[in-house]
Amino acid sequence: MSSDHAKVVVVSGPTASGKSTLWQRLVQHPRVDFSVSVTTRPPRDGEEDGRDYRFLSQEEFDALVAEGVFLEHATVHGRSYGTLRADVEKSLEAGHHVVLEIDIQGADQVRESGLPQVSLFVQPPSLEVLRERLLARGTEDPEEMDRRLEVVEEEMAQSDQYDHVVVNDDLDTMIAEVEDILGLRQKA
Repeated sequence: MSSDHAKVVVVSGPTASGKSTLWQRLVQHPRVDFSVSVTTRPPRDGEEDGRDYRFLSQEEFDALVAEGVFLEHATVHGRSYGTLRADVEKSLEAGHHVVLEIDIQGADQVRESGLPQVSLFVQPPSLEVLRERLLARGTEDPEEMDRRLEVVEEEMAQSDQYDHVVVNDDLDTMIAEVEDILGLRQKA
């Protein structure tokens, strides 16, 4: 793939929709990189600094905002998240797609960046399925879960701003659909 075809791949969707599982599968492809976001939220069990996120204090995050080094940044569920522009540009220059798992606010900022891109909105088959997935995940306390569920319908209503909406009803089917969109699957 030439760097002319490399794109920023924006992946958004409600919490527990399958965004993380999608990017984890995509980055197994040799022409796909993942941009590790910066966040002020505390690590979850099993998460590693520098692999899953770069965990910073709010003060450290605010200093980076002031330096203007973010491609996009936003506050979601009371925590700050951002993508370092230099990381994204390095992957694109190497001819790799670079996957950003970001919220709707961040996707809007990337759209305005002028970088080549494609945007994907990952949607659950229904709100009930999403609620079940979130409960099964068990990573949020009840107050945090209520806060997250409040924004789900609002997020899903904005899916028409994306180039592609993919429904995560069957994980392998969704991943194959995205690989086709990105031109990553070998034709039979």
